[in-house]
This record gives sequence, C-alpha cells and structure tokens, in this order.
Amino acid sequence: MPFHKGWLPREGFTSDPVLSLIGKTAFNPALLLPVLLLAKFTKKGEDMSILHSLAFSRVKTLFYIGLAKWLSAYYSEGVVNNWTKDKYDWPNEIAVVTGGAGGIGGHVVQLLAERGVKVVVLDIQDLTYEAGPNVHYYKCDLTNTSDVKKVAAKVRAEVGDPTILVNNAGIARGKTILETTEKDLKFTFDVNTFAHFYTVREFLPAMIKRDHGMVVTVASFAAWLTVPNMVDYGASKAAAASFHEGLSAELKTRYRAPRVRTVVVNQGYTKTALFTGYHNDSPFLVPALQPESVAEAIVRQILTGKSGQVITPAFGSTLQSLRALPHWYGYSLRAKGENIMTNFRGRQVVKDLDTHYEGRDKESVEESAVLVPEEK
Repeated sequence: MPFHKGWLPREGFTSDPVLSLIGKTAFNPALLLPVLLLAKFTKKGEDMSILHSLAFSRVKTLFYIGLAKWLSAYYSEGVVNNWTKDKYDWPNEIAVVTGGAGGIGGHVVQLLAERGVKVVVLDIQDLTYEAGPNVHYYKCDLTNTSDVKKVAAKVRAEVGDPTILVNNAGIARGKTILETTEKDLKFTFDVNTFAHFYTVREFLPAMIKRDHGMVVTVASFAAWLTVPNMVDYGASKAAAASFHEGLSAELKTRYRAPRVRTVVVNQGYTKTALFTGYHNDSPFLVPALQPESVAEAIVRQILTGKSGQVITPAFGSTLQSLRALPHWYGYSLRAKGENIMTNFRGRQVVKDLDTHYEGRDKESVEESAVLVPEEK
C-alpha cells in the first residue's frame, strides 16, 4: 500500500491542509527572508517597504515568528535525539507491532513490510489481511505477562532481536466510572498501559546493548482531553504518555543508550471498529481519520530514524495546552463532549472478562509475593 499522495488528505478539505499551507507560506522564514532582503538591499524594495509600511511590518513579524518556530523545532529535535545520529538499515531491522492484526496496527505492519522491514505481529486476534513473507504473526495475550514472556522468547529465537517496537494495541469499554467494573478497569489498563511495560521489558535490553532501536508509544488525544464514558480509556492513555516521557529520560540517564529512539503518537478519533458509534462534532478542525492516514503518519516518523511526536490531525496540538488554560474553558470543553460516546458500540475483542482473567488473580499474587524478614 503506497503512501497517499495528493493536495488533500483522505479525509478531504479539513483544517490540516489549511494549517499546512499557512505553515509553508506565512510562517516560512525561508520564503519570507528574500522579501526582507529585497526591501533592505534594493531601491525598489526599499521604496515598496516605505510605501506599504504596515504590510512590511507584518511580514517582518511573521518572519520572526516563523524563525522562532523553526529554531525551536530544530533545538527540540536535537534534544529529543540527544544530539546523536544513527543509521537504520531497513531490510535488516525487525519491528514488533502489538495489535497489528488489523486497524491502524495492521496498516503499520503492511507499510513497514512493503519497505523491506521484517515485521512481527503480536495480537490476540487473527490477521485480517494477507501478509507477505516478511510478516510473522504470533498469537499473544498482551494482558498476560507469562504469555508475553513466552512469545517474546519465540520471537527472539525464530526471527531475531527486534529493533523497533510499536506499542499500538488499544481497547475501549465506553462506560461511565460507576458502570466500569474492576475487570473492565484492569483490562483497559492491561492493554493500553501495562502491556507497554511488558513488551519493553522483553525487547528493550537488546536495543540498549546495541544502542540502536526505537520504541513507539501510541497514545491518543484522550491523554489530554477526557470526556464522559472515556475516563478509564483517557486515564490509561495519559499513563501511556507518561510512560513514553519516563522511558525517554531513562534511556539517556539510566541505560546510557542515547541512540535508542522514542516516539509518541497522539491521534484523534479514527474510523476503526474499536470506536464504532463515536460522535465527532468538529469534522473540520478535528476530522475523523482513516486508519491508513494514522498508520502513514506513524511509519513516516519511524522511517526518519529519529525520536519525535506525531500529532494528527494537526489542530489537536492545541489540546496539549488544555491544563494550562483557565478552568472555565477546560471544564466546559470536557462537559461539552458528553455526547461523544452516547451511541458507542465499539468492537470488544474480549467480551467475557471473567473467563479471560479466570484463575489469574491467584497466579499474580503468588508470582509477586515477597518474603520480608521479621524484625528482631
């Protein structure tokens, strides 16, 4: 599946192409600099700047804002990549994609595979597409640490040590806080948050040893904005975002692996079976995304070989500042989203959670038991 090309994204005419055009023109210092130079070093340009002083003043303002944005982006990229460079040989890289049997993850798998990357799919579901020879599927219950450990050992033995880990698997129950059962809560956090710890624990050591690799954390806009019937989901995604931040810091300060990259993905509502019935009331500013569009954004970032953040649609970046805005706005915006999940009927991969977790509570207690010596 080739990358989408065209003037407009798959979603049509939305805020994204408009914001992209503004960024490439009005706030593009490379485009505005020649105008300023002509105004300063040519007679005609100087005359025009005097004749249209207000317009010229605005061009200078846009130039300095654009320059500041460019410098900030340049410095940010340097910092998050620890001012180091690394080279990826894609046919020799091995990528693990959790939840890669379909949806966003499935498209990520296919895009990477078509670029020669060996891809390992970890999913409790069967593949929903025809996989090529360099795609390896392993049925795996990401909520079960012993299963993750067993499957990870098979991956290392049969395919090799992964150099890219995309923690993409996610679920949503769509219930209010009082409707959410203990098993609902456990399942949501097991898949959306704890599985990140489980997979990283298995695959990160080899990356650290080589000082080469990448961990991609798929979060959500819900990490920034939680609305009714999505509290457990939002909390789990906020935790996943914190996981990414902490992992990035530990790679530099604890593991001394500055070339192991970290990427966080914050995507808006995407048209997958997981969110069937989701109501989107801002189709222009925050359009409903096609899973292919999100997958392409993720793979584009992976192919840079650099750490970074993927935000799609672009207007969603404003949500990062929500907690810094006045409470009257933040509280109102969360309450306004009360109709988003009213008709939610998203696919539940595991419907009977009691059976799914049967017998595991006792096992987890036994595995985590710690003998503490009595005080004398």
